Amino acid sequence: MIFSSKLIEDAVQEFSRLPGIGKKTALRMVLQLLRMDEGEVDEFTGALSRMRHQVKFCKTCHNVSDSDVCMICVNSARNRGQVCVVETIRDVIAIESTQQYNGLYHVLGGILSPLDGIGPEQLNIGTLHDRVKSNEVTELIMALSPTIEGDTTVYYIARQLKDLPVMLTTIARGIAFGGELEYADEMTLARSIAKRLPIENYVVVKS
Repeated sequence: MIFSSKLIEDAVQEFSRLPGIGKKTALRMVLQLLRMDEGEVDEFTGALSRMRHQVKFCKTCHNVSDSDVCMICVNSARNRGQVCVVETIRDVIAIESTQQYNGLYHVLGGILSPLDGIGPEQLNIGTLHDRVKSNEVTELIMALSPTIEGDTTVYYIARQLKDLPVMLTTIARGIAFGGELEYADEMTLARSIAKRLPIENYVVVKS
């Protein structure tokens, strides 16, 4: 792809670094920005800059937030005894869009994957353990993607918490095994949350 402007070429290169964006799509985006008023472009780039520099991660659940504690965690109307354990922030957004869950969340930041070098130390499992030890949490809903890695993570967490007085449940298998949670439709997610099962029906936790 040959450009008559180095500035255009640099902008296309930056856009094409985004996942799912090829050079042709990046070029269409850049040319659209070029047609926009300078003020609109300044607002666009300013919003991106503020997001990157000012967004925080909730100290309680690790969700994205504009403050130290996210809006979900500070909402007194939420069921504070229920904590839904998810892999990523995208899963929080997916479950929230079903409007079928009124508890809190805990974002692990990934799942165990030794082949990729992701162990317990790379995940937010320690803070989950601390939340359960506080005795405020009565149920953990394990809403991880139903893959081998997801199952392994559920098993590990269950072993870590086996001596604490908390009920562990998992979302029902409305989510196909091997699928990714973020790609499930809202109806399937809602049904899975509503029909969650005791952890004993899901994995065997040995003493």
